Amino acid sequence: MDKKIKLLIIAGARPNFMKVAPLIQYIRSYSQNVVNQEIVLNYKLIHTGQHYDEKMSDIFFSELGIPAPDVNLAVGSGSHAVQTANVMMKFEPICEQEKPDWVVVVGDVNSTLACTLVCAKLGIKVAHVEAGLRSYDRSMPEEVNRIVTDALADLLLTPSIDANENLKKEGIPDSKIKLVGNVMIDTLIANLEKVKSSQILNQLELVKKNFVYVTLHRPSNVDSQYGMVAIMSELHRIADTMPVVFSMHPRTRKMCEQFGITIDGYKSLRVIDPLGYHDSLCLTEAARFILTDSGGIQEESTYFRTPCLTLRPNTERPVTITLGSNKLTSMERLSVDIEEVLGSSTEIGEIPPLWDGLASKRIINCLIDSTESGGFV
Repeated sequence: MDKKIKLLIIAGARPNFMKVAPLIQYIRSYSQNVVNQEIVLNYKLIHTGQHYDEKMSDIFFSELGIPAPDVNLAVGSGSHAVQTANVMMKFEPICEQEKPDWVVVVGDVNSTLACTLVCAKLGIKVAHVEAGLRSYDRSMPEEVNRIVTDALADLLLTPSIDANENLKKEGIPDSKIKLVGNVMIDTLIANLEKVKSSQILNQLELVKKNFVYVTLHRPSNVDSQYGMVAIMSELHRIADTMPVVFSMHPRTRKMCEQFGITIDGYKSLRVIDPLGYHDSLCLTEAARFILTDSGGIQEESTYFRTPCLTLRPNTERPVTITLGSNKLTSMERLSVDIEEVLGSSTEIGEIPPLWDGLASKRIINCLIDSTESGGFV
């Protein structure tokens, strides 16, 4: 008799899409393999609609080959409380109707927390992909989401050893923790050929390893007029020596307009709209260095060994610093850190263990093993 395992996979915002894509692709390939026919994996993709801007959402579905969601909750934007509550109200009846064996949540957005809370109340098992990451800064909404999700989840699937240690410190038993590697790197590796065919360098007239790639969107950086003026001043300084490409989040553009900061009309400082996945990876690989506050780009630059300066006081991905090419910076240190990077090699650091393109396989195997054993192996 076939064993059926029913999964609901949750995607809420742009960073989630790169994490669910390889899971779906592996489930499909697993199901097509006759050796695995005794176990039937059924899944539905639930898009909460936390990001609804086409440039921030729909383009990723088409680029990554993610099927159209089975359900779109279409919650849209709102305060953290409103968005979380709306996801919970719309997701609960889905769970009651579908009765899944597992709900798979990824990352640390509001949808991750909201869906986990619903499952905890209904007694549905939750697997958290990218569990155990900690910045130890609770002023970040994502940190609160991570802590609560990990406290409630039944299976904690971690990308790196430091994440395992964080969870153990919080009293989570070893039986719930599985080191599986970085699922985002699965997507990166699967898309390398498409990255190579990107025309973004030609379109922007850029020379490999002779430009800076910038992405900044966190409120701590862009919601302060003083901070944004200082950042743009530093970018203009860099642009005197090499081109600077600033892929500007809609939020950041809005704040620049509000502060009266001119962002267009410069030759060497090029402000562009948010990029698709392949074009962004192409710039990440080809840049002389990156200035960002994005968690995902810290990881992607580490894989490519591209020097990265992260404009934050902390990171929930310390392995990108201890092994990778990442370094934390601040407005006070930014000029010094930039000069240091420009004096270093164009490739630095190393790729962390299990960032090998096989994390999705390990994740699905953990779910199968945990279901078959009726608990945890």
